[in-house]
Amino acid sequence: MTETRRKGKLFLPESVMRKIVSHLKKSDPVMSGIVDAVGAYRMAFLDPCFSSLARSIAFQQLSGTVARVIYGRLEAAVKSGGMTPEGILRLRPQRMRSLGLSKQKTEYIRDLARCTRDGIIVFEDLPRMTDEEVITCLTQVKGIGVWTAQMFLMFALGRQDVLAFGDLGIQTAIKKAYGMEALPKPAEVEEIGAKWKPYRTAACWYLWRSLEVKGGAL
Repeated sequence: MTETRRKGKLFLPESVMRKIVSHLKKSDPVMSGIVDAVGAYRMAFLDPCFSSLARSIAFQQLSGTVARVIYGRLEAAVKSGGMTPEGILRLRPQRMRSLGLSKQKTEYIRDLARCTRDGIIVFEDLPRMTDEEVITCLTQVKGIGVWTAQMFLMFALGRQDVLAFGDLGIQTAIKKAYGMEALPKPAEVEEIGAKWKPYRTAACWYLWRSLEVKGGAL
């Protein structure tokens, strides 16, 4: 699939997005209701590069608003060197901490920078790898688990059939939308999500957006 760029962001072609939405609505009546409530599919993609993964680490377990502020400070701090492994490693850990990054996230981003600099992670190779190979590769970095690797698969590599089965937002949206008494376990999320194949990434996007609809998920 060839993405199109609008206002600096990458999107799938309109025809592809319509195909995905049609499949989700036909495959699952509950998801169909979520699609109707949320509206058009507008998932945007980042470039599959070092800065995108560093951004994902910075955003871990933070609200989007807070994370954007902290990451913006980091970008400003490395402006002369750019958001590159070398630019990050030129900053002292204390300087990174002063920007609002936790001690752990500072270590994680610096480890990613070292792994990239040393050729352990080669971003140019990732598009040719399978989803499983990408996850195995990225989780070599301290602080990058399956969830972060899945986010990179979705939002940077543009993989269309990734299911974030361990994501709390996904579990919460499914619980509400499907009238469950408790949060579904990862295996239950995978069972429910089987019908969304091969577009489980879009289903995740809709589930996340459903939590923003007035009144919460359907």
